[in-house]
Amino acid sequence: MSKAISFKEVSKEFPGGTHALRDINFEVNEGEFMVVVGPSGCGKSTILRLIAGLESQSSGQIDLFGKNAGDLSPQQRDLGMVFQNYALFPHLSVFDNIAYGLKIRRESGPEIRQKVDFVARKLDILELLQRKPHQLSGGQRQRVALGRLLARNPKIHLFDEPLGNLDPQFRAVLRTELFELHRESSRTTVYVTHDQAEAMTLGQRICVLREGQVLQIGSPDEIYNQPAHRFVAEFFGSPGAQCIDGRIDKNGENSFLFVTTGLQFELEHPLLLPAGSITLGIRPEDWQISSPENSQIQAVIKRIENLGDHRLIEAQTRGEKIIIKTSSTEFCENENIGLNLANDKLHWFERYTGKRIQTF
Repeated sequence: MSKAISFKEVSKEFPGGTHALRDINFEVNEGEFMVVVGPSGCGKSTILRLIAGLESQSSGQIDLFGKNAGDLSPQQRDLGMVFQNYALFPHLSVFDNIAYGLKIRRESGPEIRQKVDFVARKLDILELLQRKPHQLSGGQRQRVALGRLLARNPKIHLFDEPLGNLDPQFRAVLRTELFELHRESSRTTVYVTHDQAEAMTLGQRICVLREGQVLQIGSPDEIYNQPAHRFVAEFFGSPGAQCIDGRIDKNGENSFLFVTTGLQFELEHPLLLPAGSITLGIRPEDWQISSPENSQIQAVIKRIENLGDHRLIEAQTRGEKIIIKTSSTEFCENENIGLNLANDKLHWFERYTGKRIQTF
């Protein structure tokens, strides 16, 4: 599979010493939908700006379809970008906003009309073509910005938090539309967001950034089920994985305990875990609730949140607050419960680096 975008040891330092990116290695396959996700200030938008040629890297090399991007002006890169704040021309009609890139390319009037009408119909904004941006809702403005990109249909599509200003209902609708549009166009797409739900539902692969460094690149399943770092485990999920610092103690020849200040339980069978300090990650839906007898952990339910299709239970052990996600409605506050953990549902991380520990 050919590479559309390649970052090779790319760093970006801004005046004043701010390191936006540190030695980034990052590849996007031709036709792939790659989502770059992470908290504010982690370097996501900088990656887009480097691809677009709006910024230059401090070191390393960026290739676009096998060509050094440093040899290409922004106009030569054949890409388009959709921003969070729409970036529409306020004095132009919807039609002229969508047609702007086509006019720059000096396409004929009939061809421009055909392309604008086509994308406007696809995005359900055909009746808005004569309006100005100030006459549109936020969702309609973002459709216009998307239409401007689709009318040109460049080789690379870039999205910088395009749904950030929309309410949750419109976000869900446009998320579905973006997915369908990419399936039809198969254009190379890099989509930046801080929303893990957008990343999981849109990305064929996901790049997780923190503090200018790549923590993991993988499919949504890999990111969720095999997080490479404690941060990744905690960032993904609703709520994310709960991470508990503790240590591994040997308890006999073939028995091991996970121990915290107020929690202790025996592991089902020996794992390839180092003795000493360690972090356990467990997703709220992976706790197994049972009767207190013959369970690994005893706890009492302190609070239950009813979220319609599931419940979030806050349970207290002797020294840890545990968050449990369940579809069951049979539990009540102040009830004593037992909790068990299956080895294949546990995630282990190095205590001080946060890196995943492989146990097989």
